[in-house]
Amino acid sequence: MTNLVNRRDLSFLLFELGGLEALFERPRFAQHDRETVESMLDVALQMAHERFADHVAKLDANEPSFDGERVHIIEEVGAAVREYIDAGFLAASFPEDCGGMQLPYMATQALTSVFTAANPSSMGYPFLTAAAANLLRVQGSETQREQYMRPMIEGRYFGTMCLSEPQAGSSLGDIRTKAIPRDDGRYQIQGTKMWISGGEHDLSENIVHLVLAKIEGAAAGSKGISLFAVPKYRIGADGQPGERNGVRLAGLNHKMGYRGTVNTVLNFGDGEDCIGELVGQAGKGLAGMFQMMNEARIGVGLGATMLGYAGYLASLEYARERPQGRLPGDPDPSKPPVMIIEHSDVKRMLLAQKAYAEGALALCVYCAELIDQQEAPRDEAEQARATALLEILTPIAKAWPADYCLKANELAIQVHGGYGYTRDYPVERMYRDNRLNAIHEGTNGIQSLDLLGRKIPMKGGALLKTLLEAVQADLIAARQAGLDELANALEAAVSRLGQTTQRLGAIGAEHGPDRYLSNSYAYLEQFGHTVIAWMWLRQARVAQLALASASGSDLDFYQGKLHAARFFYRWELPKTVQWAELLESADDTTLRMPAAGF
Repeated sequence: MTNLVNRRDLSFLLFELGGLEALFERPRFAQHDRETVESMLDVALQMAHERFADHVAKLDANEPSFDGERVHIIEEVGAAVREYIDAGFLAASFPEDCGGMQLPYMATQALTSVFTAANPSSMGYPFLTAAAANLLRVQGSETQREQYMRPMIEGRYFGTMCLSEPQAGSSLGDIRTKAIPRDDGRYQIQGTKMWISGGEHDLSENIVHLVLAKIEGAAAGSKGISLFAVPKYRIGADGQPGERNGVRLAGLNHKMGYRGTVNTVLNFGDGEDCIGELVGQAGKGLAGMFQMMNEARIGVGLGATMLGYAGYLASLEYARERPQGRLPGDPDPSKPPVMIIEHSDVKRMLLAQKAYAEGALALCVYCAELIDQQEAPRDEAEQARATALLEILTPIAKAWPADYCLKANELAIQVHGGYGYTRDYPVERMYRDNRLNAIHEGTNGIQSLDLLGRKIPMKGGALLKTLLEAVQADLIAARQAGLDELANALEAAVSRLGQTTQRLGAIGAEHGPDRYLSNSYAYLEQFGHTVIAWMWLRQARVAQLALASASGSDLDFYQGKLHAARFFYRWELPKTVQWAELLESADDTTLRMPAAGF
């Protein structure tokens, strides 16, 4: 397999653009330094190539199967995940008092990106486990942290999130799974959950399912939802997994991509006792689960990004090595063909992929840095700022990479030509794997509703104001670096975004929420492109300042950053005007289309 990620780009995002070294000055992270992270990245790259990328095609061709008694997964998955855990990667971001390394989340996301690029299916198991363990760290009782969280961090137990049901999908207020109180303070769980990744396997000693259910007599809708820890094996008096709990596999879901992560339908309490423990407060389950879900949404964005990035590097390598055709200005048939990377249209496709993948990765790393500022703030003001920025950027960090890094995968296939459509090259699999990310953890349409319907009005528009202040600071810095053209274009886009937001508020006030939200996806597009343009301005400023003293490969790297920024601003940012015009016109085409008219 070709390169998984540009190692130089990771160092750029962490140490030149991002403030990872500044985080090491904070007491929480003081035991780490740049050398620690660089050495871990070296180990991660080697392990990702040798232990994850080595079986990704085999896993795609041999997806998990169920023989009626147990799930079968190719043995390479368990070996790779075990090595990942033993090397400390699963525990890296957790506090030391939980058994972790207390590494900044910004660093662990960079490490995770390498493995996700190599094999997203095998990485699904530790990814979900880390998110479940983190939820229990914050929401769980001391006993639950000891019984479930610590074994997860150690990699002995794995975790899942069980939200969706066959009849409810993403409409969680309509779930039917119920929790019946027992005399011992625990609950009988009864119901069926759908689309549960990692729901059944033998890769760990136990599986802890975090399940949304309604306690008998609870309020209707989302306000009546509680969260429960439901282990595959009940914990015995000795603290070890004991008898089987009443969680049973009803069947596997067979997907177009992401085939290697077992995806299940689970029955809880179907004719047998299924015992669960309440996590947090009754009726507050959805709020608790959203902590895990929001972490997962940023992780889904990173996964989409890395599939787009890996596809870009694969097509770049192919374009450098594939001779075909001659340039229009020198069509002499007696001369040898040029490498296709010399053709302008191939450069267009490579530039688009670079702009999408590197722009998205910059956003993912930035969000990770905000999580560190939120967890280990200098003061309350920084914590509040980081929290506000995370709230408003999470829908973008999930949805934009899922859309545009999928487009990058499409372009990677196109660069390969006919070969790209075959299994002889990895880009067709990457496209299939990435197609799921627009659905994962709330469809992109739901992200648009969350952005416009919740995040924009939240706290009287304070989240958007915080974001605009952050952008404004970078506009000033970019102009000081001589990037007036880019700064002016972004300033215009930001101003138009503010105008569009105000106009939508007026539309909502006059016509109600249905009209206000009817074109929310276009708003997500306008907002997302503006944010990615901001990410590119930040990268361009650092590259511009570094050019004066750069030479060799560093000179090429910084010039490449500036060209990609220019491409995004010339080819992509102008699209925001079209979305703005549509939104500001209060277009009601989608809202008024009668169902019978299709």
